[in-house]
Amino acid sequence: MRLLLILFSLVAAIPVAASTGTQRPNIIVIFTDDLGYGDLGSYGADLIATPALDRMAAEGVRLTSFYAAANVCTPSRASLLTGRYAIRSGLAEQVIQPWSTHGLPADEITIAEMLGGNGYRTALIGKWHLGHQPEYHPLRHGFDTFFGIPYSNDMNPLALYEGETAVEQPVEQATMTQRFTDRAIAIVEAEDERPFFIYLAHPMPHIPLYATEQFRGRSEAGLYGDVVEELDWHTGRLLDALRNSGQADNTLVIFTSDNGPWFEGSTGVHRGRKGGSWDAGYRVPFIAWWPGQLPAGAVSDASAMMIDLLPTFAGLTGSAMPDDRPIDGRDIWPVLTDGADSPHEALYFFNNAYLTAVRAGNWRLVVQDYYRTFDLPFDQFGWFLLFDLSRDPAERYSLADSFPDILAEMQARLMAARERFDVPERPPFRLPVPDPQDTDSEPDS
Repeated sequence: MRLLLILFSLVAAIPVAASTGTQRPNIIVIFTDDLGYGDLGSYGADLIATPALDRMAAEGVRLTSFYAAANVCTPSRASLLTGRYAIRSGLAEQVIQPWSTHGLPADEITIAEMLGGNGYRTALIGKWHLGHQPEYHPLRHGFDTFFGIPYSNDMNPLALYEGETAVEQPVEQATMTQRFTDRAIAIVEAEDERPFFIYLAHPMPHIPLYATEQFRGRSEAGLYGDVVEELDWHTGRLLDALRNSGQADNTLVIFTSDNGPWFEGSTGVHRGRKGGSWDAGYRVPFIAWWPGQLPAGAVSDASAMMIDLLPTFAGLTGSAMPDDRPIDGRDIWPVLTDGADSPHEALYFFNNAYLTAVRAGNWRLVVQDYYRTFDLPFDQFGWFLLFDLSRDPAERYSLADSFPDILAEMQARLMAARERFDVPERPPFRLPVPDPQDTDSEPDS
């Protein structure tokens, strides 16, 4: 009997990864910058050709209600790496600028630190944007290597770094997508038996847009489309490297974006863009690929978010997830493998440090938006916009008056979350007082 108990305890201790027929799978996260939900063929793009990513989707799983955890760069990246809404790490407010002196706190635990503690090689290739002072460098946050840029490609001064050393300034931006993919392929092809985690954070298609001569003028969607087609082609190169090296069947690859599109790019049928509170500011494409482990061609509308990657990777690799702090993400492996329902009762959407929208099931409550120079807190006027995304994915018509019980439930979620996340109270909204000396000013009608 004692022997049976010992055997049972050993089996129970085996990581989830072992039950899938693999031990500690390789993981690659391909993270684009400002790519629109509708910019890939598998998500409805008609002017941009993305055959490699379409094949990836056909061989893997595509999520259609996947969200970035923020509508701009810095908080989105903080949430991805920590599994926590960025307000918890103090990075929800705006984005880090070249003159900023803050960054991801040292006590935050990243995916790289978690996996590195389980014997993984960890590499950040591309854009960091979580602090460029020495104490916030990616090498201080669990990455063994860093080859990339410290923040967005429209910021100056901009240099390309190898580790902590600037190796190129100004940066040849047209070749970044190619060179960053080359570096990822080199890790895949390296003779090293340790599993790897590659965070390939492409700076494109954030503006300014750059493409190599091979791709310029190639798409029907202008330079933006050329940039996306180049991203697609190099993603295909990376997937081919996995196939050719025999590592495809032990590597999970995820392709997604840090937020919705900015001035160009398609949001599909969804409302809004980067920086706003509407759905498309956060809703992004998400493709998961792992031949033999994920069902080919599967599509799920279960709602999930960037914060879910850390707990999902912890479960797959048998890595110890932080247990001394709240982790907001959930393991979405059952969603990817079995089409399970979302593990979230609700997802929360921040605009800077303010909580401005909530999604629960197909319902989405929005309490803030912009009009010209006005930041409008709808809820301060007693006005709540409630949308049923299953019938109205474009968030055109509020059903708040038609479903008072649902509205009350969503308001309760909003208020509870504001308290849980210690969201600062918004100052009362006041219209600016017009200058009587300004004869050119006219009130908006």
